[in-house]
Amino acid sequence: METSQSNDPCAAPSSSLTAKDAACDLVTVPARQGLEAVDILRRGAGEAVGPVLHDDGGGTLGFLVPAGTADGWDVPGSTCTQTEGRGLRLNPQPPVEGSDWLLPPGDADLATDPVVLRRALGEAARLIEAADSCR
Repeated sequence: METSQSNDPCAAPSSSLTAKDAACDLVTVPARQGLEAVDILRRGAGEAVGPVLHDDGGGTLGFLVPAGTADGWDVPGSTCTQTEGRGLRLNPQPPVEGSDWLLPPGDADLATDPVVLRRALGEAARLIEAADSCR
């Protein structure tokens, strides 16, 4: 059985759109786990992290992932929201009031690979659990 998946994260719905117009899904996690995952991703060999939003008021981080990721997202403690082009775009300004870019578009890859993100979030959860059990 063969499967085909686009290698173009946050693929634009039309070839006339630029990367800045590409729609993405958003994986939201608690800030502590998200910050640990960002650190893991940035230390990883060849495992890049895409733009990341930080919501000061809600204490969460949001990772931009390729559109369609929400269809199969099943990581406990996180949510993945389909945007289907309804507002979440790779613009310099944060798309949600009260949030800010931790890693803005242009300073990061286009989107975080969901497989790599899943692995990093799992590792982050294990590290946090181990640290908390030492207290």
